[in-house]
Amino acid sequence: MSNKLMLSIGFGNFVVMSEVRAIIQPNSAPIKRFIKQKFNDGKVIDATMGKKLRAVVVLSSNHVVLSGISVSSLISRSEDE
Repeated sequence: MSNKLMLSIGFGNFVVMSEVRAIIQPNSAPIKRFIKQKFNDGKVIDATMGKKLRAVVVLSSNHVVLSGISVSSLISRSEDE
């Protein structure tokens, strides 16, 4: 098994860093529509653990991961790797 760098998206959840295409703020209406569309397509993974949605992680597989950790924290964590 190869060693892949993982990005902690909070609450014990991780994504493979090489699969991350974007980390974006969830506040705008277009992003909310994007999340809803992906949800209807069955491509949303909710990793907020019931916390407030603070970041949207878009993966190369066209899946969307919802995180309760802020965008700035996720960017900082990715740069530390």
